[in-house]
Amino acid sequence: MTKEEIRELLVETDVIQEGHFVLSSGRHADIYMQCAKVLQYPEHAATLAAEIAKKWEGEEIDVVIGPALGGVVLSYAVAEELGVRSIFSERKNGEMKIRRGFELQPGEKVLVVEDVVTTGGSVKEVLAVLEELDVEILGLSSIVDRSNGKVKFNYDFRPLLPVDIKSYKAGQCKLCEDNVAITRPGSKEK
Repeated sequence: MTKEEIRELLVETDVIQEGHFVLSSGRHADIYMQCAKVLQYPEHAATLAAEIAKKWEGEEIDVVIGPALGGVVLSYAVAEELGVRSIFSERKNGEMKIRRGFELQPGEKVLVVEDVVTTGGSVKEVLAVLEELDVEILGLSSIVDRSNGKVKFNYDFRPLLPVDIKSYKAGQCKLCEDNVAITRPGSKEK
């Protein structure tokens, strides 16, 4: 798929939303991308997973890991495409951990995936956990790189769609100044 085709798929599945949003990083933005909306369709999850897998052709990947919650479905779909194991990490008491009996063996080659990277915070937490283990971190991928290449990792980062969406510190948000109603997207209940 081309970047334009990926963008079209995200528009068709209502991933791209407009308004005044508080992101998980605490920053504010006028556009929010809720990738769970595209991942609710198995055929789209499989299509995007295949595109991520193509970016890692020739690499010997043993396991794919994604941070809960956004990376869980994508991790599974990418692992299925690659024919390898899928695990996820999650926060317990505010700290990212690998739990639920998941184990990584010494020398395993790991690919990290996430649905959307904005500041890279969750991915960096996963990388920190993996760096404490005797595994080889091959790199990471995401469906969307909201930082448009500004977030840097110590590993190869291969997103499907770099996007430049402006975000603001809470105290410097023009949307707040204009009294635009705030939405806290993500896992909120409807």
